[in-house]
Amino acid sequence: QVQLVESGGGLVQPGGSLRLSCAASGSNFAIYAMGWHRQAPGKQRELVARITGGGIENYAGSVKGRFTISRINAKNTVYLQMNNLKPEDTAVYICNAYIGGGDRSPVDYWGEGTLVTVSS
Repeated sequence: QVQLVESGGGLVQPGGSLRLSCAASGSNFAIYAMGWHRQAPGKQRELVARITGGGIENYAGSVKGRFTISRINAKNTVYLQMNNLKPEDTAVYICNAYIGGGDRSPVDYWGEGTLVTVSS
């Protein structure tokens, strides 16, 4: 059993920065990939950024160059550094982890989400 705990959301002005954190806890598991999705009101959930176990990073075109994903594997933690935030970045950001363990095939886990609001 794995739980994802997110933190770092809040209110920020356009052009500001924010860092999100997501930590996975549990026992006897291996993380194959971790990342962040987001969902704004009236819009489809979309992938923002992810990083694989091999260190390969992937970003949505709308955030490329502004957001950076990183990890500390020993702590099962992933971070999302968000710079030059825009009002259109306003959304609930949801941590996702692709995790396997024991004899089970990898499955997706989801956090509860943290709200990011970019406004003057």
